[in-house]
Amino acid sequence: MDTTVQDPLVGQTLDGRYRVEARIAVGGMATVYRAVDTRLDRVLALKVMHPGLAADTGFVERFIREAKAVARLSHTNVVAVFDQGTDGTYVYLAMEYVAGCTLRDVLRERGALSPRAALDILEPVLAALGAAHRAGLVHRDMKPENVLIGDDGRVKVADFGLVRAVDTQTSVSGALLGTVSYLAPEQIGHGTVDQRTDVYACGVMLYEMLTGAKPYVGDTPMQVIVQRLNEDVPPPSAAVPGLAPQLDALVARTTSRDAAGRPDDAVAMLAEVRGVRAGLSPQELDARPYEDAVPADAAGTAAPAAPAGSEEPTSIVARPPAAPTDGADDDEMHRTTRLLLPPPNPADASDVPGHLPDHGAGAPVPPAAPRGKARGSRGRRGPLAVLVALLLILGVGAGVWYISEGQFTHVPGVLALPQDQAQHKLKSAGLDTRVRQDFSLTVPRGSVISTDPAPGKRIRSNGTVTLTVSKGPQEIRVPDLKGRTLADAQQQVKAAGLTPGTVTKSFNDSVPQGQVIVTDPVAGTQRAPGTPVTFTVSRGSPVDVPDVIGKSVTDAQQALQDAGFTVVLAPEKVFSDEADADTVALESPDRDTQAAAGDTVTITVSKGQQLFPVPDVKGKKQDEAQQILKAAGFDVRVINIFFGDTVFSESPDGGSQAPKGATVTLWVR
Repeated sequence: MDTTVQDPLVGQTLDGRYRVEARIAVGGMATVYRAVDTRLDRVLALKVMHPGLAADTGFVERFIREAKAVARLSHTNVVAVFDQGTDGTYVYLAMEYVAGCTLRDVLRERGALSPRAALDILEPVLAALGAAHRAGLVHRDMKPENVLIGDDGRVKVADFGLVRAVDTQTSVSGALLGTVSYLAPEQIGHGTVDQRTDVYACGVMLYEMLTGAKPYVGDTPMQVIVQRLNEDVPPPSAAVPGLAPQLDALVARTTSRDAAGRPDDAVAMLAEVRGVRAGLSPQELDARPYEDAVPADAAGTAAPAAPAGSEEPTSIVARPPAAPTDGADDDEMHRTTRLLLPPPNPADASDVPGHLPDHGAGAPVPPAAPRGKARGSRGRRGPLAVLVALLLILGVGAGVWYISEGQFTHVPGVLALPQDQAQHKLKSAGLDTRVRQDFSLTVPRGSVISTDPAPGKRIRSNGTVTLTVSKGPQEIRVPDLKGRTLADAQQQVKAAGLTPGTVTKSFNDSVPQGQVIVTDPVAGTQRAPGTPVTFTVSRGSPVDVPDVIGKSVTDAQQALQDAGFTVVLAPEKVFSDEADADTVALESPDRDTQAAAGDTVTITVSKGQQLFPVPDVKGKKQDEAQQILKAAGFDVRVINIFFGDTVFSESPDGGSQAPKGATVTLWVR
């Protein structure tokens, strides 16, 4: 979609090659334009970093890393990068132009998709990410905005600007990258990623495609983060009744809060997606969202259907068994309670004419008691025996419950909550707390980074939960490196936990050559671990380069050495219209410029002027002769005798050699 507004780049040509035609989109790091490659005459997308960020070496390095990372991926579902370069303050990537829309546009216009459509989009996305994962790369910012759907139906993954090698930190200069709605819990809590981080984002996108909404909503990003850390992604069928239970299971597995519970990478997730698709009927694949939903006023809130083959959970409290059925017992507890019940009273069977109680083969039959006594005894003992049996069952059941569950509870979710709120919530659950502190790039100061045991884990009812509370981002003071040698300064930066950055050199009259003048960030500034520190190193006081053009090699070398320079003689001679043969024709750095003492000056020796053959124009008309000589690079002088127009002599003679620009004299009569 063309969102062109008044933009200084529209209409310009970058790097003498890319003509910017229209603005397509604006992001946090860069603006994307539709452009034409004038050299190859093709339309492409030009991603141009915001000029204000071009001065930040960290952003520039990440920008260039995108080009290199995607260049390693040759896949039909990855947006290709053609070129990378700079033009003044503009740093750009030239990329494949995909005419169409994004998945975000589709969801905004259509809402929830059918399962077939959702899987048709998800599969090529996973194929693209699978190629990246097998190359050792993680996208780290998967979201519908980065899924492009072409007019021809092709699906491509874009914006690998955050891509990095596996196991690297997600933080850059202390800022969390990625869109909060699609960040995995470990990405928020610990700042590290692997392929399963992309799997989580794809699971969230699948939920959004099936339901038309994100799984978590909040007025602020922090509210979304708290839900993300403490709650599972709900099943899609809770929002869209009638969805197949296999889709619920797929979303649950791919968005597991524990990374170990997810598929290992996009390739494994793609295999699971294809397996789920194969198990769905055409009706389940083509189910339209909300078609099968039961109206709220007719049936209340519809509960999600249980997956096929699942068993309804049974109570662990012992209870008398139901009447025998053809099926198996519900669970082991039923079998236990049946064994605890008293056997049937043999006298009960004697009431039935013709039926005798079975005492086993060959067992003597006890003498029958008088009927009146038997009934009276049964009347007194029967209810008492049943009461004793029930009390016994309840006692055993209560004991089993107390041993298995009564002494335990589950740790409430308190991640990202302020410390006082988290402690109050745990105290309400009967738990004590112990507090330790640690740095975090992502969790605000004073809020909970993690708990031990983790949220949802079982703990004794009077147990203690250890809270790790954020001290905020770890900050390192940039050391004062002025006057240090470059090697020493770089070593100190590493020792402080920062990263040595680029080096520029500048003349300085007060700081000796080779020593640090200033750093960026400046000394005393607080920065996050790993922040790049750039150095400006002194070249010493500037020295004028002497003019040695036209001097002999010996004299030139002496003059340059006296000025403090090292002299190198170029291996090849060159033609020169200024210097005679065997004298100095060129010097680099050029004469009358400034360099640092000790710098190298290269001198090149002259072969003299380059000579060219003079055309022979005798006997030709004056005008024709002048045209021939000028075309050969010579100036022409005409001397006319007797007012004719035919050349009868020339100097230098035709066939001889003269330098370009030399004057050839013609005599005409």
